[in-house]
Amino acid sequence: MSSEQTIDGAGAAAAAAAGDEPFLGLLDIALLAVLIGGAAFYFLRSRKKEEEPVRSYSIQPTTVSTISASDNSFIKKLKASGRSLVVFYGSQTGTGEEFAGRLAKEGIRYRLKGMVADPEECDMEELLQLKDISNSLAVFCLATYGEGDPTDNAMEFYEWITNGEVDLTGLNYAVFGLGNKTYEHYNKVAVYVDKRLEELGANRVFELGLGDDDANIEDDFITWKDRFWPAVCDHFGIEGGGEEVLIRQYRLLEQPDVQPDRIYTGEIARLHSMQNQRPPFDAKNPFLAPIKVNRELHKGGGRSCMHIELSIDGSKMRYDAGDHVAMYPINDKSLVEKLGELCKADLDTVFSLINTDTDSSKKHPFPCPTTYRTALTHYLEITAIPRTHILKELAEYCTDEKEKELLRSMASIAPEGKEKYQKWIQDACRNVVHILEDIKSCRPPLDHVCELLPRLQPRYYSISSSAKLHPTDVHVTAVLVEYETPTGRTNKGVATTYLKNKKPQEGGEEVKVPVFIRKSQFRLPTKPETPIIMVGPGTGLAPFRGFIQERQFLRDEGKEVGDSVLYFGCRKRSEDYIYETELEEWVKKGTLTLKAAFSRDQEKKIYVQHLLEQDADLIWNVIGEKKGHFYICGDAKNMAVDVRNILVKILSTKGNMSEADAVQYIKKMEAQKRYSADVWS
Repeated sequence: MSSEQTIDGAGAAAAAAAGDEPFLGLLDIALLAVLIGGAAFYFLRSRKKEEEPVRSYSIQPTTVSTISASDNSFIKKLKASGRSLVVFYGSQTGTGEEFAGRLAKEGIRYRLKGMVADPEECDMEELLQLKDISNSLAVFCLATYGEGDPTDNAMEFYEWITNGEVDLTGLNYAVFGLGNKTYEHYNKVAVYVDKRLEELGANRVFELGLGDDDANIEDDFITWKDRFWPAVCDHFGIEGGGEEVLIRQYRLLEQPDVQPDRIYTGEIARLHSMQNQRPPFDAKNPFLAPIKVNRELHKGGGRSCMHIELSIDGSKMRYDAGDHVAMYPINDKSLVEKLGELCKADLDTVFSLINTDTDSSKKHPFPCPTTYRTALTHYLEITAIPRTHILKELAEYCTDEKEKELLRSMASIAPEGKEKYQKWIQDACRNVVHILEDIKSCRPPLDHVCELLPRLQPRYYSISSSAKLHPTDVHVTAVLVEYETPTGRTNKGVATTYLKNKKPQEGGEEVKVPVFIRKSQFRLPTKPETPIIMVGPGTGLAPFRGFIQERQFLRDEGKEVGDSVLYFGCRKRSEDYIYETELEEWVKKGTLTLKAAFSRDQEKKIYVQHLLEQDADLIWNVIGEKKGHFYICGDAKNMAVDVRNILVKILSTKGNMSEADAVQYIKKMEAQKRYSADVWS
C-alpha cells in the first residue's frame, strides 16, 4: 500500500482546501496523530483502572504464588507452596482425577501437603528432580482404556517411560490402577507403569492397587488407601495422621451483579462456544449437530431402541466406520428441581466455586460463573451412585444422630459399613436425590453438593453408518435405559432420556445436540477382499451396520469384496430385530451372510454363542485359513468372554493347537489388528 493511500481522508481534504502549502505537512499530521492517540490510550487506561473495583468480585486473602497458571513446572509449584506430594491422574471419565484429588487432600493429615497434576499439562521429565524435595512422593492414579491403552491425557507420559531410558533413582512412587475385570486387558496401564518405574530405578513405597469398576472400585480404592497411608508414614518416619478434618476444596462466591453475557449457560470450556461455533470441534468444543431423524426401531415388547441421524455438515469433522460419536447430555429437569428443593436453594442464583488452593491449575470444578440450575443440568452427574467420601461429607449436615451415624458407617472401611453401603446405596441404586429424600435431616448447602458431585461426562456411541455412504451424517443406535429400583423408584439413563425427547418436527425449529468424534481402533481391513466375521447381538450391531454399508458401497463400485459374516442376536424376531429390512436386503444382494439367533422365539434359549459353536468349520476357514478379521461388539461381561472362549476351543480343535497356543494365536491376531473388540459392561 502506498503512503498516499494511508492518509486519513479528512486530513487530505483539509490540506487540499488550504492550497499548495498547507499549514501542517504530512509528517506533522502523522506525529500529531500518534501523540493524540497515545494520550487517549493513557487516559482511558487510567480511567479503566479506577473503575475496575466497581465490578462485584470479592477479594479474598490467598497464599502468595509467583507461578503462572500456564507454567507446566510442577516442581516449581511444589517448592513455592512447601509441598512434597504430587498425585498424577490418567482419567477418561473423571474417576481417576477424583481419586487423585482425594489422596492429595488427605496428605495434610500425614504432614504431606499435596497437589493434583494432569500429566498432559506437566513437564514429566521433572520427575528426575523430585528427589531434591525432602519426603517427596509421586502417586499415579491411572485408568486403562480401550484395548489396554492409557487415557488420552496420560499417553505422552506412558510413551516417555516406555521408550526412554531415564534414571529415576531416588524417586518415591506408588500406583493405583482403575480398570474393569470384564475386559481382557484388566489394569494393563497401571501394572506396566508400576513395573516400569521400578525398572528405571524408582523406589516403590507401597504395592500396586488395582480397582475393578465391574465390582466395587470405591471399595477397592478405600481398602488400598487405608493400607497405603500407614506404609507412607513408616517409609518417611512420619507419625500417623490425627483426626480427619473435612476441608472444603472450593469457596463459594455469589455473584448477583455479573453481566448476563459473562455467565456460563452449559458451554464446556469457551464462553459462548454454543452460540459462536468455530472448528476444530473436540471434547472441549463440541459441535451442535442437528438431529435429522429420530425413529423407533423396536416393533413391540415394551422396550425402546432409537435410530438417530445427526448432521455434521459444515463441521469439518470426519469419521470412519467403527469410530465413536460422543454426546454431551443434560440431566432431567425434574431431578434438578427436586435437588434444589431438598437443599432449600434458589436455582437461579449466580455463583462461582473458587479453588482455595491458589497453585492448582483447576480454578473451578466446572465453568464459572454460572447458576445452580445450569450446574446441575449441564455440569454435574446427579444420577451417579455416590462414592463413600460424599456420604462422609453429607453426614456432617444431619441433625438426627442416627442418620448421621448411618452415613458415617457406610463411608467407613469397617466390614459392616461396606456391607451396608453395598446394600443401601449400590444395590438400591440410590443417587444423591434419593439419599436426601430418605435421610430427612440431611440438608446440605447446594454449593457443597456441587463441589462433591462428579462432572457430567459425555456418552459414547459406536457410529452405525459409513462415511463413504453418509459423509455428512452420523447414525446412532441407542437403547432407552429405564428400570425400577428395589426402593420402587424409576431410574432413567441420562443420555437416552435426553435423546428420546429430541425429535425433529417438520417445519419446526432445528433440534441440536453437542457432539464430537472419537477415533477408534475398530477398523475394517485395509484390503476389501479380506473376509470378516462380526459378532454383534442387540445394539452391538451398530458399528457392523457401518461396516456392511461400506462393503456394499465398494461392491457397487465394482470392487472385489471378501465374505462378510454377521452373527446377530435379539429376543424376538417380531419385537427387537433391528434393521431387519436392511440386513435382509444385504443378504439378497450377496454382500452379507447372516446368522441370527432369536433367544426367546423357542422354548430353549439360543444365543449367538450357540451359533458360533455350530459353525466351527466356517470360523476356522475365515480366521485360520484365509487370515480374515474377527470382531466383537456388545456386552463385555458375558457375551464377549463366552465368544473368546469358543474361539479358543475352535482354534484348538480345527487348528490342532493346544489351548495355550490357541490363546497365543488370538493375542497375535490382536497385535495384527485382526481381532478387535468394542465392548462395554
